Amino acid sequence: MYRRGSVAPAYAYPAGLYNFPMPEVLSNPSVIRVRGALEAAGITPAIVELPGAARTAQAAAAFLRCDLGQIANSLVFRAERSGDAVLVMSSGARRVDTARLAAILGESVGKADARFVRERTGFAIGGVAPVGHATRVASYVEKSLAAYRDVWAAAGHPQTVFRLSYDDLLRVTGGLAVEVAA
Repeated sequence: MYRRGSVAPAYAYPAGLYNFPMPEVLSNPSVIRVRGALEAAGITPAIVELPGAARTAQAAAAFLRCDLGQIANSLVFRAERSGDAVLVMSSGARRVDTARLAAILGESVGKADARFVRERTGFAIGGVAPVGHATRVASYVEKSLAAYRDVWAAAGHPQTVFRLSYDDLLRVTGGLAVEVAA
C-alpha cells in the first residue's frame, strides 16, 4: 500500500524483457488527478507504469500478461441530440453495440473525436481513466467485466494503468451496470 501522495514503483518486468529505460510518467498531472480521485473514493491505487503506450486493449494485455477481457476500456461516445459525453467501461475482448447503448440512453450516439474526449474528460485518447474527469460524464460499466476478479483500467496516461475489482469500478465511476457488448 502507498500513502497519500506517494508514487507507486514501476511494474517489475522480468529481467531482460525490455532493454531500454522506462520513461517517468507517474508524476504526470493527469495520473496524479486519477490517483487523487481514487483515493477520495477509498482506493489506494498501485498505478503501474507500462514500458510503452498502451493505446489498445491488445497492447495493454500484452504488457500486463493478462487476459484481453480484463482490460477495462474507457470508451467515450457523444450523445447526438444532447451533445453529452458518455463513458462506457467495456471489456477489451468485446465491442460496444452502439444501438444497445442508444436504447439505454434514449438517443443515438456517435464517435467522440480526440478534441471532444480531451475537453470532456481532461484525458488524451489512450489514457482516459474511469475517474478524475474534467466535467461530469455519464458512466456505464459493461457487465461482461464482472467475469474477472480484477480488471485493469487506464490511469490518465497511455503508459499507466491500475487494477481494481468490478464492484470497485462500478462504485468509483458511479456507473450503471449495462449489457451493451456485441
